[in-house]
Amino acid sequence: MLNYLWASMMMVGILWGAFHGNMSQVTQGALNSAKEAVSLCITMLGVMSLWTGILEIGQKAGLVEQITGKMRPVLKFLFPNLPEDHPASQAIAANVIANMLGLGWAATPAGLRAMEELSELEEERRGSIAGMPKGAASNEMCTFLILNISSLQLIPVNMIAYRSQYGSVNPATIVGPAIVATAVSTLAAVIFCKSMDRKQRR
Repeated sequence: MLNYLWASMMMVGILWGAFHGNMSQVTQGALNSAKEAVSLCITMLGVMSLWTGILEIGQKAGLVEQITGKMRPVLKFLFPNLPEDHPASQAIAANVIANMLGLGWAATPAGLRAMEELSELEEERRGSIAGMPKGAASNEMCTFLILNISSLQLIPVNMIAYRSQYGSVNPATIVGPAIVATAVSTLAAVIFCKSMDRKQRR
């Protein structure tokens, strides 16, 4: 659907430019945009490589595992049915840490691992309980997905890099509003998940 939408917008722009005799501006705009896109990709590649490398070092040094231990009370509150020391816990913690640093692309692999672990856990539960529907997402999977979407961010690295790329005088001014906005969205996500969980139990 999005492919059709973007293609339609591009076609309308090109036809509008041709109709008004501005094809030279359309061509120049396309070239300038392509140049900016390449420059932005190079900038974001450097930022992504730096922070992904730091996250990988933290994982190999055992820092993520230590943080997972510190986060255990929070994880227990958010995922009460998740067994302690389950492999999904570390993947969820890595995903949360990456999201807090504003590294959505670095959070994706950990998020996929967490979903796989949670899916396997749910399959084991279905095998032990007769009559449970197959293919249905568990409460833990839904909670994790909603929290991942709301994603509390303490350091919005992506937005800072974008603002720096496009000449912002102070790119880091976005930090305060980003913390407030994502804190509100995460709080709303937690309240929603807990209310739905209670409703389902009733």
